[in-house]
Amino acid sequence: MAFMRYRALPQGEVTAEEFWAWLGQFDADHDGRISRDELQRALRSLNLWFASWKAREGVRSADANRDGAVGREEAGRLFAYAQRQLGGKITQLRSY
Repeated sequence: MAFMRYRALPQGEVTAEEFWAWLGQFDADHDGRISRDELQRALRSLNLWFASWKAREGVRSADANRDGAVGREEAGRLFAYAQRQLGGKITQLRSY
């Protein structure tokens, strides 16, 4: 199994664009959407406790069309979840 190196989430306030770009490195299938497993991998890279639960809840709260992944059109909902639940400072919440 190969080990992947991921960029860390920038410190301090993070724009929505920076957050989405950071999540993009975990998009394993390169479909432009973040699945629960991909979000879980992102959260684990931050050494967060209960990453599996937080990923499941994050996708559940953001996935408006219930297709199992968060696309760019649903990104604002994921950013709002991150602000509420992960204590992140994400600014410039706007839809894509």
